[in-house]
Amino acid sequence: MPKSTLAEANEKKDWRIYQDFAQVLIREAKDQYVGQKLRIDLDEMVYAFDSSTIELCLKLCPWATFHHGKGAFKMHTLMDLRGSIPTFVYLTHGRVHDSKIMDKIPVESNAYYLMDKGYVKFDSLYKHFHLNNAYFVTRAKDNMVYEVLESREVDPSAGLLSDQTIRLTATTTSSKYPDTLRLVVYEDFSTGIVYRFLSNNFKLEALTIAELYRERWQIELFFKWIKQHLHIKTFYGTSMNAVFTQIWIAICDYLLLIIAKKRYMLEPSLHSISNSIGQILFKRGNIRDIFNQPAFSVNVPEGELVGQLNLW
Repeated sequence: MPKSTLAEANEKKDWRIYQDFAQVLIREAKDQYVGQKLRIDLDEMVYAFDSSTIELCLKLCPWATFHHGKGAFKMHTLMDLRGSIPTFVYLTHGRVHDSKIMDKIPVESNAYYLMDKGYVKFDSLYKHFHLNNAYFVTRAKDNMVYEVLESREVDPSAGLLSDQTIRLTATTTSSKYPDTLRLVVYEDFSTGIVYRFLSNNFKLEALTIAELYRERWQIELFFKWIKQHLHIKTFYGTSMNAVFTQIWIAICDYLLLIIAKKRYMLEPSLHSISNSIGQILFKRGNIRDIFNQPAFSVNVPEGELVGQLNLW
């Protein structure tokens, strides 16, 4: 098929068709991974929320305004860490600040939401998460003004420097978040960098708060997957409809792969399955037998996904 024909189809067919199909796949994926265990022993749901910026040519895509004469759009994603399932995806042009999407996140009572310091928007943290009985773990900004109400003992050998109950004292922030917060200060011995974690949960161990935030690396792997391994660097069509169509097709592709891997207990890595699935698409046989045979291999190199990304 000529690329121009595919581009024309992407321009005309509503991208929401693929978004709706993704919702069906998300429900199926959550059913498949419902018993999946986290590295941290928690029974509650744990989600990571972040965004990834995908650059575009502004001359070809004038709708994708960013800054400094560049074009881009953002992919705001909420990921269920039990199975690395993108349960909520919201696409915007590049100039939309990450914190403006916080109030659109579907919130569950007693669930944990992990976010970086770009989401320290105290009115949303209080009204959208705290008042809905949801827990958040994020990083405190350096200019945060507060008073210490209580200090608890910590284990310095585990990297913990302090565990405090605080209250915001600046006029603006104290009115936006009138309740108390928990501030856990942790040092990463491998780098010597000190991190300050902010949460509304006072029940977990201080080290668990730091380890929870470390789990955010899973969403970075998902963004890396979307950008590098589902081949969306080249877009077929330049309208918003065409670009969003290709993004949602990539998300559906990812969801189908994680569903197949879990349902058929496939042993190879998700990356190997993705690279080789095209070679066996029309091969007759049981998918479990094809991928789990000892001689199975893929000629495409694993790339950088083997190594863990920067956790912080």
